[in-house]
Amino acid sequence: MIEQVLDDLTSASLQSDGRFAESFVESRVRKGQGPLRIGMELRERGISQALIDEVLVPYEDEWQQLLGEVHDAKYGAIRAESNKELAKRARFLESRGFPSEMIRRLLLD
Repeated sequence: MIEQVLDDLTSASLQSDGRFAESFVESRVRKGQGPLRIGMELRERGISQALIDEVLVPYEDEWQQLLGEVHDAKYGAIRAESNKELAKRARFLESRGFPSEMIRRLLLD
């Protein structure tokens, strides 16, 4: 029964995983979330990995900039004074779903 309804909605273009995924990514990017967290949340909602990869591609060049904006919104442009502070900032940014290599580049450059 449910499968039939979903098939009917899909054939009438009223239900689309692609449109949902694109809209979801846009809303999460506006909230300052990174690609890892967004991908995880989409997988939890039943979106295929291939579609996730496809909808994240347009943002590839923007992740580093978004990471800097999220960091500066929380901590300002002030550099971390200690390793403890660096670790704290890294944990925060990881919780937002940014890859550790990007975080390392931001915090150590």
